[in-house]
Amino acid sequence: MLLWETDPSMRDNELGAEFADVWCAIPKVVFSRTLDSVQGNARLAEASVAEEAAAALDATDKDVPIGGAGLAATAIELGLVDELRMFRNPVVVGGGTPFLPPVTEDVRLDLVETRTFGSRAIYERYGRAPDKSD
Repeated sequence: MLLWETDPSMRDNELGAEFADVWCAIPKVVFSRTLDSVQGNARLAEASVAEEAAAALDATDKDVPIGGAGLAATAIELGLVDELRMFRNPVVVGGGTPFLPPVTEDVRLDLVETRTFGSRAIYERYGRAPDKSD
């Protein structure tokens, strides 16, 4: 995260500089079991995922993104996620954190948007499908 704020090479081209400006301006909340402090435009979470998400939503009228597979899994399990936006790269790495989290109940999704980039990366946006009982 801090790399975009401190490494000048991240601003070597117009696109990198534009992304760095946007990224640095976004306030970030870090959930960690091991860190005592964070740097840059970030702070350590002081409350539960549900409480921090509620506070973030109350503070803005924009989307509140969640990054990281473990944190996203918690947010999905708590019912806090109404949209998934995923980038998939055509590379099999053979291990690592699962792309989607295990859940105790199915989370039905509707495909809203897809894009394939020249790099062959695929962007998928899913919305939470209406509950069948509605």
